[in-house]
Amino acid sequence: MKAPNGYMSRPSADDPRSTEAWALGEASRRLALAAKMNDGGEALREALRLNARLWSIFQAALSEADCPLPQAVRENVLTLSLMIDRHIMARLGDLDGSKIGPILDINRAIAEGLAAKSAQPAAASVAGAAAPRAAAPVPAKPTAGGAPVMRVSA
Repeated sequence: MKAPNGYMSRPSADDPRSTEAWALGEASRRLALAAKMNDGGEALREALRLNARLWSIFQAALSEADCPLPQAVRENVLTLSLMIDRHIMARLGDLDGSKIGPILDINRAIAEGLAAKSAQPAAASVAGAAAPRAAAPVPAKPTAGGAPVMRVSA
């Protein structure tokens, strides 16, 4: 069985937030499908690389000096992206599809927060392409156990 290459859907609006939410959802969908494939990990490797590229785009946008998001939001999302990077690298190392849960959970939480706010025209996107108001999900710092707690602001 070969992994699907085409998109199942596309973002319906030109809103950066809805595009980012769609991209995270699409990356999650591909990861979940790839984890079930019996192809020696090739589909999983491809899906993990796609996820890494997506989060690299977010990291680059959040690191730019003219990013309109507040510094605290930028730092929180960048910290979260580092955790995603570690999970992706670990899964690229072992190609164990049963361990992609944290990646899927974070992608979906961020996507849900972006999608919920995409109807608000003044809200800022993760990549910072919109107005300078922070409405993106704000991940909390990791707890003593090391697992982050997600807070999606209203």
